[in-house]
Amino acid sequence: MTDAQETAADLRTTTGGGPPDDVDKAPIPLLAPREGIPPVIADGEALAGVVAAFAAGTGPVAVDAERASGYRYGQRAYLVQLRREGAGSALIDPVGCPDLSALGEALSGTEWILHAATQDLPCLREIGMVPTSLFDTELAGRLAGFPRVGLGAMVESVLGYALEKGHSAVDWSTRPLPEPWLRYAALDVELLGDLRDALEKELDRQGKLEWARQEFDAIAAAPPAPPRKDPWRRTSGMHKVRRRRQMAVVRELWESRDRIAQRRDVSPGKVLSDAAIVEAALALPGNVHALAALPGYGQRMGRRQLEQWMAAVDRAKALPEGALPQPGASPAGPPPPRAWADKDPAAAARLSAARSAVSALAEQLALPQENLITPDTVRRLCWEPPKRIGQDTVGEALAGYGARPWQIEQVTPALVAALAVTA
Repeated sequence: MTDAQETAADLRTTTGGGPPDDVDKAPIPLLAPREGIPPVIADGEALAGVVAAFAAGTGPVAVDAERASGYRYGQRAYLVQLRREGAGSALIDPVGCPDLSALGEALSGTEWILHAATQDLPCLREIGMVPTSLFDTELAGRLAGFPRVGLGAMVESVLGYALEKGHSAVDWSTRPLPEPWLRYAALDVELLGDLRDALEKELDRQGKLEWARQEFDAIAAAPPAPPRKDPWRRTSGMHKVRRRRQMAVVRELWESRDRIAQRRDVSPGKVLSDAAIVEAALALPGNVHALAALPGYGQRMGRRQLEQWMAAVDRAKALPEGALPQPGASPAGPPPPRAWADKDPAAAARLSAARSAVSALAEQLALPQENLITPDTVRRLCWEPPKRIGQDTVGEALAGYGARPWQIEQVTPALVAALAVTA
């Protein structure tokens, strides 16, 4: 029995309402992949060999992807790591192999093991890899009540190994990739299978395995997120911008920055910071000299750059009133909870009671409140509750908001009681 198996066995034999806080002995550093660092696959011929090997493998496949967030435009994958019994590990360069649909098809019907699946699935989908079923080790950790659910923390607390740290936020678009980075990437999938098996048994011990399966199925079945409407409204510091003319400046600068960033393939924040956009919107500078005096437009910015940002400000200032953006439309659904006491005191009372009930139940079940039921679902239910409060009507409302069957079963009695008390 390996150290990983022994630690997993220790975990399975614990008693009580949740996992142990930590393993008893110091974690064992995992310094290198068991079969060494695999070569980076960067051409069609080598990729065909990987596809054949992984199609012939057995059991689930561990999958991870590395992006270049903060360095490049968008969230594309710059490295894909896989591991499967009978196939070993593989590192694939999506720059050299931009279409991995053949690999995705070869793994169709196979369970994919991912950590924080919703972070990697969008970039994997872009290169043709879409799972039909999955096991998310981060989400499994949340449901099992682990206080820390990062991959390193989970591997350490469940399997007793210490993963190498320090390369998660590097520029993965770098070519060639340094050997320490490749070792780190290969280790990310090295123990995902062991971690998955231990967590499955722990969830089963706690009576939560079916809950996890429903969550995993929901993630796998979820369609791609639609493009955000008016993404410029998410500029950091936007809450300071009150006037419509100032909003127009934010929009013009944001859209100009986005075009430049996309053309250069760099992170928008490297072109112009959100803070600088907001400063210009608040100040409404009259000329390049005034713009240059604002934070974010200092000495390192050339005259040509200053002029392009000033042109964006001038375009916003020249817009007729009818073309100015309207104040942020309230998202579909209830208003912000802070406004409930004034708008609808009864709804505010319902929300307070429901939140307390959900909090108590989540603590009892040893899982985060947001995994028991989303805060948005609770708000919607409390803002417009069914005309008749009962198990069936509340359950139907929760299902309409996308709650899974296990969530409905667990929270409906508590929410019915909370709504009934404030009726």
